[in-house]
Amino acid sequence: MFIIFAGISLLVIGLLAFSGKPSKFGRLPGDIQYRGARTRVFAPIISMLLLSLLLSLVLSLLSWLF
Repeated sequence: MFIIFAGISLLVIGLLAFSGKPSKFGRLPGDIQYRGARTRVFAPIISMLLLSLLLSLVLSLLSWLF
């Protein structure tokens, strides 16, 4: 059951990622971007915090259900 759920989740995430629509993920306020003359630095701090929170909630819900 878990493998089916994980496969469907990965499929949906993949379809959303490659749908062609511009996403706000990675461009949230708090994500650090620096562009110099020869360098670019990008640190998606807030985006990764939100992703971590979402995954924690999903995994805790799954552990509660099973």
